[in-house]
Amino acid sequence: MDKRIAIKIMLWLIVAITIFHIAILFKVIPYEITWSGRLKSDAEMYVFELIFLAINFFLGFVLLIKGEYVKQIVSLKIVNIVLWTFLVLFVLNTIGNIVAKINFEKYFAVITFSFSILIWVILNKGKRLRKHNKSYSV
Repeated sequence: MDKRIAIKIMLWLIVAITIFHIAILFKVIPYEITWSGRLKSDAEMYVFELIFLAINFFLGFVLLIKGEYVKQIVSLKIVNIVLWTFLVLFVLNTIGNIVAKINFEKYFAVITFSFSILIWVILNKGKRLRKHNKSYSV
């Protein structure tokens, strides 16, 4: 899979997940089915959802930089470090979703695992392309 395709898929998945969490924020979807059922009040839900949305916007922005859709305001090394961090978080989140108490949340393991694979592709396709280009340079 091409790096740019993986970035586009990730961005669309982030949009879909963001819509889902905005629906939770506005109580269209009950928050009891998320966060492993740990949230006990609306106030906790608002804090968790706003933090989640901020993190998703941050990830989306990093992906826009990596895909060269927006101006690069930080070095690609920092972008890659952020993506490696997200890769680790998504792998851990996949494990957490698999062992979740709530069945609905277990289905999200598929999404977080997909995110892990897509970030892996994004990070490793860039490496292969750089290595490939170096081997042909004179």
